[in-house]
Amino acid sequence: MSSRLALGLEYDGSAFSGWQTQPGGTAVQDAVESALNQFAGNPVDTVCAGRTDAGVHATYQVIHIDAAVERPLQAWVRGTNRFLSSAVAIRWARLVPASFHARFGATARRYDYWILNDPVRAPLAHGRVGWVFRPLDEEAMRQAAGLLTGVHDFSSFRAAECQADSPVRELRELSVLRIGRLIRVRAVANAFLHHMVRNLVGTLVYVGAGRHAPSWVREILEARDRTRAAPTFAAAGLYLTHVEYDPALDLPAADDTPPFAFR
Repeated sequence: MSSRLALGLEYDGSAFSGWQTQPGGTAVQDAVESALNQFAGNPVDTVCAGRTDAGVHATYQVIHIDAAVERPLQAWVRGTNRFLSSAVAIRWARLVPASFHARFGATARRYDYWILNDPVRAPLAHGRVGWVFRPLDEEAMRQAAGLLTGVHDFSSFRAAECQADSPVRELRELSVLRIGRLIRVRAVANAFLHHMVRNLVGTLVYVGAGRHAPSWVREILEARDRTRAAPTFAAAGLYLTHVEYDPALDLPAADDTPPFAFR
């Protein structure tokens, strides 16, 4: 009889072609399932909370598996990590009810986008941040962000290849915080459309750089036209940093510190 487990993952997205399995085995899912197979001694399928794109990182991706073998929870962490590269790791494992579903059971997802706002690029932050060399007005970005929160049709911020049935989402938080040379844009929603966060960030950057007033984002939102918004921002600065579930599950809390050693 199998047991359902929830596993928390952290990974460097620049090393992979996204989460979802690829024919060449270059996705995070491919690496994780291969490691789990080797540790468990039998095929193990994974279901994730959110499919991240190529180059997008995670500090709190959640997956569930049905384990056909019994192992101590810590063994699932340390044992599986033996078969993983330095670019990805299992951070924790928890026994969950058979009804738990990593994707459909999530009540909210949180993404953080980190922007390096500096005249000169920083080699030590390469692949970890988006870079804007022009000075950004974070207060203007903050004002614009406030106009985008709530339940809206986000058609202007979804990728053309987005397969979601509806463009309506509840954006519960879109905040802007400056920490020295870094600007963090935090987005929390019940779910996100394809490229939605990166499109929101690109639009906020246009406002911060003075190309448009904060009120411009309201015009974009109401237009429901992707061509009206700014280009999709780079994947490098985007991190999946938390997935919320029923508190009764008592899953580990998310770490709120910057996910890289750079200031």
